[in-house]
Amino acid sequence: MGSGSGRLVAVVDDDDAVRDSLRFLLEVAGFCIATYASAAQFLQQAPLGELACLVVDQHMPGLTGLQMIARLRDQRANLPVALITGSPSADLIRGAQELGVAEVLEKPLDDDTLLGFVAGAVG
Repeated sequence: MGSGSGRLVAVVDDDDAVRDSLRFLLEVAGFCIATYASAAQFLQQAPLGELACLVVDQHMPGLTGLQMIARLRDQRANLPVALITGSPSADLIRGAQELGVAEVLEKPLDDDTLLGFVAGAVG
């Protein structure tokens, strides 16, 4: 599982409304999107070799965003990741940096920042 060589963008968020709005924003911008309602669903179903990047919420039931990213790193999946959070504490940001997270995005999201991250990852 190398770095993201695909063109698919994965969005992982347990909130249906957030997931749907992110899908809409990214599809309107021309990106191919796959959405997942939980970290467990993503880890079981995502085609890692097809992914360009990952947009993941931090606060989800079960595994948090950082826990999910840690599992991906253990599998040597070095995808570019944007972590979404409503409360970007210093500890969270430090943990994200240690896992190589490219962006920590605070809610409410700035659409241009998210689109810039995805555009850079997709190439």
